[in-house]
Amino acid sequence: MTNPYQIVSDFENKIAEYTGAPYAISIDSCTNGLFLCCKYLKVKEITIPSRTYPSVPCSIIHAGGSVKFENYNWRGAYQLNPYPIWDAAKRLTSNMYLDNSYMCLSFHAKKALPIGRGGAILTDNKESVDWFKMARFDGRHECALENDTFGMVGWNCYMTPEQAARGLLLMHFLPENNEDPPEEAYPDLSKYEIYK
Repeated sequence: MTNPYQIVSDFENKIAEYTGAPYAISIDSCTNGLFLCCKYLKVKEITIPSRTYPSVPCSIIHAGGSVKFENYNWRGAYQLNPYPIWDAAKRLTSNMYLDNSYMCLSFHAKKALPIGRGGAILTDNKESVDWFKMARFDGRHECALENDTFGMVGWNCYMTPEQAARGLLLMHFLPENNEDPPEEAYPDLSKYEIYK
C-alpha cells in the first residue's frame, strides 16, 4: 500500500532542491508558515511594510508578537525585522534560499506554483524542522493515528497528500527562473486600529 505521507515528503524534497534550501516543510498556507515561524522564535515586536497582505500582521499578533509598520516598497519578498523570517509569498525561483533564514512560500492559485492552497517553510535549521513538522500536524508524527504518541500541542495546518501530489506534478513544468510579479496595490494597513 502507498504511504500517503511519503508524497508530502517527496514534494518537500523537490521544493528544497529547487529553491536551494536544505529543508522544506510543507504547510497549508504561507500565512500559517509565518505564524509557525513567529511562534517558534517567540517573537516580540516585528517591523513589516505597511502595504502587505492583511494575514501577515494577523499571524504575528496571533503568535504573541506586536506589529510596527514602515512605509517602503518591496517586491517578491521582505524580512519580518529583526527576525530571520521572510515573507516570500510572491517569490518562487531556483536557488532563492537565503542562509540562516525561515522563508515562507505560497502556492496560492495566483502564484508561480498554483496548487490552489498550500505553502512551505524553507530553512537550514534541522532542530526547527522537527518542531515545524509536529506543530503543523496537531502535534502528531506522520504516521497512522493509532500508532502515534503525542508530545506537543500543535495546530492543524498540514498540507494534504492530494495537494502535495498536485504540487509534484506542477513542479515538473515550473521554469528554472521566475521573475517576481509586479507590486500589488495592497491597502495601507498602518491605518487600521485592529493591528495596534
